[in-house]
Amino acid sequence: MEDATTIAIDMTSERNNNVTKTIKEYSRRLFSFIKQRVAIYEDAEDILQDVFYQFAGNTEPIGSMSSWLFTVARNKIIDKYRKQKLPLAEDLFQPMNGDEDIDWKEVFLQADDNTESAYIRNLFWEELQQALDELPPAQREVFIQNEIEDIPFKVISANTGVNIATLITRKRYAVLHLRERLQILRDELLNY
Repeated sequence: MEDATTIAIDMTSERNNNVTKTIKEYSRRLFSFIKQRVAIYEDAEDILQDVFYQFAGNTEPIGSMSSWLFTVARNKIIDKYRKQKLPLAEDLFQPMNGDEDIDWKEVFLQADDNTESAYIRNLFWEELQQALDELPPAQREVFIQNEIEDIPFKVISANTGVNIATLITRKRYAVLHLRERLQILRDELLNY
């Protein structure tokens, strides 16, 4: 009877050590990955905590720890943006004509509480939401499903009955419209 108790305590202790070791080993890289993809620093912290909470509660074997953690992080990011209906930061800040030397992520996603920065961030998110609202419903839906919800075109096609080529074309028009609208805001901010 004592042997079973000793084994259970040893296994629990070993599990706790593995969880602690994994958190120490991956937290910095994982946080950097999350922070690049969300607009608010506190949201990145919350997502990181959710990832490690899910890891600590996981009872299934994990083949590749790195792959598992980053997949869970990406899913948590998508879930958060799906609820807020806002696009992922990495999809919005592609360099546009002539501004490759400007890091738009820094401009729009600064973590400081400066009044001017907060105003610019709010202006950007409002402009983006308005631009999404201007899209025809079919373009808006395919953009949101593919870019924000990370649903592959094959799945969207199967769910809607619309062929993949049409979905790609709709998304392309949506991206062109969003880039044009965001370019206007960028030009205004650069000339501010």
